[in-house]
Amino acid sequence: MPLQDITPINDQLADIIVRSDAPWLETEPGMAWIKVLWTGAETGAWAALFRWTKGYTASPHKHLSDAHTFVIKGQLQVRDGILNAGDYDYEPNGVLHGATVALEDTEYLFICNGPVIFFDDDGLTHYLSWEEMAKMQSAAQNDQ
Repeated sequence: MPLQDITPINDQLADIIVRSDAPWLETEPGMAWIKVLWTGAETGAWAALFRWTKGYTASPHKHLSDAHTFVIKGQLQVRDGILNAGDYDYEPNGVLHGATVALEDTEYLFICNGPVIFFDDDGLTHYLSWEEMAKMQSAAQNDQ
C-alpha cells in the first residue's frame, strides 16, 4: 500500500503537445513569424518559437517579467551583444532593450513569464502577453 496518494485532484490534467507541422503565424509580412507553443492563463507565462528573416528588427521593449531565450539557428543582436545558434540568454524582470536585430535568418525559443511592452520615442506602441499569444493561436485555428 502506498504511503501517500499522489492521484491528481484534477483528472483533466494532460500534456500539451504542439506538432512540428503546427502553423507559423506571420506577424510582419515576409519578415517575421511566430509559432505559439503554450499559454498559461493561470500564471501569465507563455512559450513561442520566433522566426525572423535577416534584417528584421523588433522595436525597443521592456520585460515586465523574466524571460528565457535559446537561439536555435541564426544570429541576434541584443543590446551590445550577439547571440549565436546554441546560445541561451536569461532576461530578468525589468530589463530594457533597444531594438533587437536578426543578423541572419534566425529561429529562437522564447519562454516568458509575463508581458513585454514595446515603445518608441512617442511612448508605448504595443505589448505581448499570454492573451495576445492565445488570440493569435485561436485566430489561426479558426482560419483553417
